[in-house]
Order: sequence, then structure tokens, then C-alpha cells
Amino acid sequence: MPLFKKILIANRGEIAIRVERACKELGIKTVAVYSDVEKDAMHVRLADESICIGPARAADSYLNIPSILSAAEITDSEAIHPGYGFLSENPQFAEACKKSKITFIGPTPENIRMGGNKSRAKQIMKKNGIPVVPGSDGAITDKNLIGKLCSKIGYPVILKASAGGGGRGMRIVHTEPQLEAALSSAEAEAMAAFGNAEMYVEKYITRTRHVEVQIAVDSDGTAIHLGERDCSVQRRHQKLIEESPSVAITEKTREKLAKFAVKAAESLKYKNVGTIEFILDNDDNIYFMEINTRVQVEHPVTELVTGVDIVKEQIRIASGLPLSIKQKNVKLKGHSIECRINAEDPYTFAPSPGTITFLYLPGGPGVRVDTFIHAGAAVLPYYDSLIAKLITYGCNRKEAIERMRRALDEFQIGGVKTTIPFHKSVMSNPDFLAGKFDTGYLERANAAS
Repeated sequence: MPLFKKILIANRGEIAIRVERACKELGIKTVAVYSDVEKDAMHVRLADESICIGPARAADSYLNIPSILSAAEITDSEAIHPGYGFLSENPQFAEACKKSKITFIGPTPENIRMGGNKSRAKQIMKKNGIPVVPGSDGAITDKNLIGKLCSKIGYPVILKASAGGGGRGMRIVHTEPQLEAALSSAEAEAMAAFGNAEMYVEKYITRTRHVEVQIAVDSDGTAIHLGERDCSVQRRHQKLIEESPSVAITEKTREKLAKFAVKAAESLKYKNVGTIEFILDNDDNIYFMEINTRVQVEHPVTELVTGVDIVKEQIRIASGLPLSIKQKNVKLKGHSIECRINAEDPYTFAPSPGTITFLYLPGGPGVRVDTFIHAGAAVLPYYDSLIAKLITYGCNRKEAIERMRRALDEFQIGGVKTTIPFHKSVMSNPDFLAGKFDTGYLERANAAS
């Protein structure tokens, strides 16, 4: 089957440019969409065509389904790539694309719906022999049962929003007296963020590693994995640094993770690319956490260690073509690390919008920068504060870290505060260098300082 002739990219910033690059290499025309404050943005300049979809507020533009579909129809786009964030995990958007006879470059609406319902996904994993964290068997509708279940599981526990993501609607409860207030707070946050206050509860496992596996499944149901990424360096459940492969797991654990990830994809009848996320405890016990039904922010580290272009695979699968690589040919070579560069205060992490007054991008062997910024670019307060992803590659972890240090020193941004100083401190931290870190690493480091 032939590839698409024209794709509309329903996103902005660095991910829109990343998709444009993949399309251009495949000989596919691109259409950029933009809000009325981004008509001069780099993703607009680099596209073959562009069209305004509404005012600055995301709800009126990048989240406006009718406006985006109209833009696709006006430009005769055959497919829509949603990137990450915004509408990328919205099953109604995927269904609307299907009704408009426009291909949604991503998994099926059913896959997305399942990915969004974490408690239901957990039930399916359990049924298929994939280990899950002890907890409720789904969303808890009777609040009176939550206290009894928490006592049965044993404190500490973690309350999670069934429709959650990005750390929102999530609370850790250490003792029974804290439960009522934590539950009310989590429900309110979940309702505000997702329009759904349903909660489920799990045993809170301390000192965990957050390790995820990239999977890809074509239209014939052929599923492969592309190795794992360690995303344990987090702040308030938000990933800040990712690397592949994980420094903390054995080859035996690596094989188990891959096996569970492929089995999870097959049990969900998954299509296109996605990520199966797990947590690991101190004894290397593996527990399924969730499935992300989109391309991940951190996908470049996997691309560098496997040589597989994940965005191209998304497009190939959506067009009906088979995967370009077989499992036996997937080999992890070397080591890659990604630092998320945000326009934020490096100490308080408060957003720092403004205008880029000066920019020097790092380069040299083993350095990749995915960004949309340039001198004179506006970092707007309406959208996510991620302005660049700095990725390094080396023959081993030591070389990848050394290159990251050099690249961070070279990276010069004027006009806004950035998290570059934060990343520099991590890259020199003895525990990080030794691979002795987990999801609570930053909180402990801050408490000790």
C-alpha cells in the first residue's frame, strides 16, 4: 500500500517539527496548524502548508476538534498525526477522524480508551498473567470501601485517578487519618483535569524504578519491542531525564519486561506504536503501571540505541504497511540520555515565559537537539514549558553522560530561565553516576540539601 501524500500535524513546538522531518524524508507533504499567536512559529515555517485553527487558548485551537478536522478537509490532508499531548490520547478525536474518512496516525479509539482507563487496563493485564501492583480491581465507586481496602492492602497506599496522567489526581497516603483529605483533594484535581473523578487505589511501593518498554504493532498484528527506557528521575511524577537502556536491571529482568510488554500489546489487540510502563521494586519484581497510546516525549533515546525511526514506523503502520524491522533485527547498541529543557526556574520550577534573546545550540559527535526555539522566538505562557530536548549518545553510559555534560555547557539560552543548571547538577551527582536512583531520588536529594 502507498504512503500518504499529505499529513496534517495537529500539534505545535518540537514534536510538530519532529513529525515534519519524518514526513519530508518519506516524501510526504505536511500541513501545520497554529493558533493566532503562533503564525511565525518554526513548525509553521518548516511545513509545506499552514492554517490557523483558532485563538491562543489551547481549548480554542489545539484542542478544537471541529477546527482541526475542517483544516484537514480544506487542505485535502489524508491523515492527521496528533504528536503527544493535546488530542493525541483522545478517543473521540480518533473516532471523529474515522467518521471524516481521515486516517488517525495512532492506535484505535478502543486502544486509546483502554489506555485512558488505568484501572480497566490493570484488570486486563492481571487476567493475562502480567503482574500488577496489589490494589483495587478497578475504579472504586463506594467511598466507604476505600478505607477498608487501604487497611487490607496496608499503608502507605497511593490514590490514582482512573483517567489520570502526568501525576495529576494522584496522592500518597501514609496513614489512615490522612485518607479522607487526600481522597477529596485527588478527586477534585482529577475532575478538574480529566472531567472524571473516579479513583482506584494501589499499594505504594517505595524506592521504585520507572521503566517503560517501547512497542510497535502493525495492521497484521505483528508486535515487536524496541527495548526499555529508564524514566526514574522525576519531580512530582513528571519525567525530567530518561535513558536507554536502563542501568539498573539485569539481562534476565530486561527479557521479562520485553516479554510482558509484547504480551500486553497483544492482549489489548493494540495497533501502531505505544509504551507499556512498569515499576520495579528493590528486588527486581515487575509490576504493570499503565499504557501510553502515543509517541512519547522520550522516544529519541530509543531511536538512538536501536536505529529505528519511531515516527516513520507510526506513519507506515497507519498507511497499512508492515513494520520495517523484525524483532530478531532489533539490537540495543550503546547508551542514550535525554534531558528535558524547560523554560522554568531551575530551582523552583516556576514557568518562565518570554522571548529568546540569544541562542547557541550544542553539537558535535553524539549530540541531538529537538527544539522549536530560535533567537527572537516567543516562549508563550499558554502552552507546556518544554522548549527543547537534549539527547546524547555514546558507546556506553559513561560516554553518554560525558557528552551530556559538554552539551549542557555549550547550550546557551538568553531571555528566559531554563532547567539547564538543574540538569548539570544531576549529571555530576554521585548517585546518578553510579545508577543509584529511583523515583524518589530528587525529593530525597532536595531534603538533604
